[in-house]
Amino acid sequence: MFGVPGRRAVEERLPTLREELAADFCVVNGENAADGAGITPRIADRILTAGADVITLGNHVWRRPEIGPYLADSERVIRPANVSAGSPGRGLTVAPAADGTPVAVINLLGRLFIDPAVGPFEVVDELVDEARKRAQVILIDFHAEATSEKVALPRWLDGRVTAVIGTHTHVQTNDARVLPGGTAAISDAGMTGPHDSVIGVQADLAIARMRTGMPVRFKPAQGGVRIEGALVECGADGQGYVVRAGARRGIARTRTSATRTRSRAKTSQEAIASWSSARRQ
Repeated sequence: MFGVPGRRAVEERLPTLREELAADFCVVNGENAADGAGITPRIADRILTAGADVITLGNHVWRRPEIGPYLADSERVIRPANVSAGSPGRGLTVAPAADGTPVAVINLLGRLFIDPAVGPFEVVDELVDEARKRAQVILIDFHAEATSEKVALPRWLDGRVTAVIGTHTHVQTNDARVLPGGTAAISDAGMTGPHDSVIGVQADLAIARMRTGMPVRFKPAQGGVRIEGALVECGADGQGYVVRAGARRGIARTRTSATRTRSRAKTSQEAIASWSSARRQ
């Protein structure tokens, strides 16, 4: 979700979208919710009120200093598990789906070009083992730059988690897939926000920095608001069997994942005009 346009899309459309999509569980990546960088406690509360079950974050987690004490107490807003061990908050949580099924959500940063305190592959096995003690449906938000890492992690975890949903690049990828062991994956779920932009930023500002190398204060764009995300269908045993990536213009919602635990997991997106779909063979 990017800036005010993405936020408004979520607040206005998420309640009805969850009903339309029959989504039993919804995860929203709120990394860029506050003017394009970070999140505040007030914004987090509004997203949860709109219908998100869990909010994940990313490399801009500490851009708003007031979020630290909030994360220390929150069980529904989580930060990447592989930031410094002394940081407030948690990188794993478990929350109930609409039917009461426990769903575990893990938030991780990629290593390449982001350089977290600890590499994701160093901590993910322990996190997944902990999650599996508490839930069969397990979703990972992998906030990473490199597609190599985003392809490697779900392959490593195939059969142990329900889905690995990539975030961070703001550009939806065309590689939605279900691996042989039943783990659904996509390298990037995309961006909910203004697409008449350079990944959410006013295009002239982003281009000015690229052309001159001079510092430029970025501002969120306003036009072409679109909702993008991923839907995952899974069984009660936590194995995924369909994953879909979709987008539609209009008042939209954020980079999001939603799960339907009976047999479907669906993400926060507005209404979906086009889908690319992969089914487990």
